[in-house]
Amino acid sequence: MNRLLPRLLLTPAVATLFLWMIVPLVMTIYFSLIRYNLLQPDQTGFIGLENFEYFVTDPSFATAIGNTVLLLGSVILITVVFGVAIALLINEPFAGRGLVRVLLISPFFVMPTVNALMWKNMMMNPIYGVLAQVWLFFGATPVDWLTDHPLFSIIVMVSWQWLPFATLIFMTALQSMDREQLEAARMDGATYGQQLRYLYIPHLGRSVAVVVMIELIFLLSVFAEIYTTTAGGPGDASTNVAFLIFKQALLNFDAGVASAGALFAIVMANIAAIFLIRMVGKNLDK
Repeated sequence: MNRLLPRLLLTPAVATLFLWMIVPLVMTIYFSLIRYNLLQPDQTGFIGLENFEYFVTDPSFATAIGNTVLLLGSVILITVVFGVAIALLINEPFAGRGLVRVLLISPFFVMPTVNALMWKNMMMNPIYGVLAQVWLFFGATPVDWLTDHPLFSIIVMVSWQWLPFATLIFMTALQSMDREQLEAARMDGATYGQQLRYLYIPHLGRSVAVVVMIELIFLLSVFAEIYTTTAGGPGDASTNVAFLIFKQALLNFDAGVASAGALFAIVMANIAAIFLIRMVGKNLDK
């Protein structure tokens, strides 16, 4: 009875969470196996894996995969490198450190759509944007970033928003360092480079693994920045897997192919998550 009662009390919550997760997944699997185009509602029926074949043979598929990998790798690299650098820079006490920390963290709380609109209209606009004015100040021709360098522009926007998250994690990790060990290293004549190599970087190893895992999972679904600024273009230059699924679902009205793409994205995210969880687990065991 002592074991049965807690389980009975937990059953409603567990059942609700289970249904909340399993029902959409089952519906997605169902739609991925049938022909279901909203423009042709009368043409339906079981077609097996044809939706998956159509999705992976889409001319935009290879480009979307490449853009997704490049976007993930670039944003993670930028946020980790600059996050560590900023965390180290503001780790030592100085006047106004509290205010600086608040300002550094604040971009993470900006909504993705607002972030994209700010960069599109205030920073990267080729006529009145801040970058255009800088280019004109030095006598150069302003660059139309979203047209000439669309994927790079998306990488900059997403990195700007996720850099505070990485900085916050690294800043917190640095606060837990053994100060006596650092003082001993300084008294023994260790240079800052040696302290960085043998003390700071090894200590931040776990934090880097956590940041990489969380960012990789969330960045697979980057959509708002692309939809708001480049709409996946020019052509497919800034189309990732999430935006390709959107094009199949709402632009082509093909719910079957979009569901197949969603399952492909789920599998891809789970593979990445399993790999990264094992990597984090190894770091935690050290």
